[in-house]
Amino acid sequence: MPTRALVALIVLLLIAAACGVAFGSATLTPAELWRALAQGDTGTATSIVRDVRLPRVALGALVGAGLGMSGAALQGTLRNPLAEPYLLGVSGGAAVGAVLAVVLAGAHGLLVPVAAFAGALVAVLVVLVVARAAGGRGDARLLLMAGVVVGAFANAAIMLALANAPANTVRGATWWMMGSLADADWFQVRSLAALLVLGGGALLWMAREIDVLALGAEAAASLGVEPDAASRRVFLWASLVAAATVSAAGLVGFVGLVVPHLARGAGARAHRGALVASAIAGAALVIASDVLARVALRPTELPLGAVTAIIGVPFFLVRLRKLA
Repeated sequence: MPTRALVALIVLLLIAAACGVAFGSATLTPAELWRALAQGDTGTATSIVRDVRLPRVALGALVGAGLGMSGAALQGTLRNPLAEPYLLGVSGGAAVGAVLAVVLAGAHGLLVPVAAFAGALVAVLVVLVVARAAGGRGDARLLLMAGVVVGAFANAAIMLALANAPANTVRGATWWMMGSLADADWFQVRSLAALLVLGGGALLWMAREIDVLALGAEAAASLGVEPDAASRRVFLWASLVAAATVSAAGLVGFVGLVVPHLARGAGARAHRGALVASAIAGAALVIASDVLARVALRPTELPLGAVTAIIGVPFFLVRLRKLA
């Protein structure tokens, strides 16, 4: 990837992070921001910046990075420019696992991401089985239709789980499913960072295999890569990364669809560079979307997933038209 493009993405990320710290429902002067960041004064401004906005920006960066890497890995493996965790049902399956853990078992802490990961794995397996039964796992349209079916089933399962839940639980689960960074704290940041180091590191390690899989099953086999086994490994780790983001921030769709295209448009060709660029672009996009969600109707906060969908749906339709 060209160095100039990589630097530009990093600059955009830094600008988005600065806006995430500077803007929100509460208005802070530049002097208050400086004292809160540099001098560590006690008071309301310092509490807002250090306990609310900084962890929120950090969590948003991690969520965007994870979704971007997951989307780039899935698009390369499937040779499908429309593949991403949300559209292929991975995020929906992770949401089912997390909601069932909270509603039925009262689970909190580490049990929620574990349940989300299990749900994501089940969703991946179901999508692959449905697509294979319909005529082929690698066909873009079949995978998309299978993902829609799995996503619809996931929504139905969530609604059933919430049918007899207390009103507060339903409201909280509904807001969570729309995506939000409102409850970000440093424990969530550390937990998600650990999972992304594991999952993202694995995807980077397998970047060479993804390059080969992107050439097609026959080409991969001729180059010494077993397509089915390699695909399963990529799906496993991409699902871990997607499940981790869902457990931290709920459903934030279309980030994994948009940012890999931005990364390739910036000059990333090999998948190791595309994964890194997608992580940076995804982090910047989620932070910027969260800032917009906070300030658009201040003091009311919009769901983060709604903002990313407004950005992603037109992009999806344009890409779909090009494939038609």
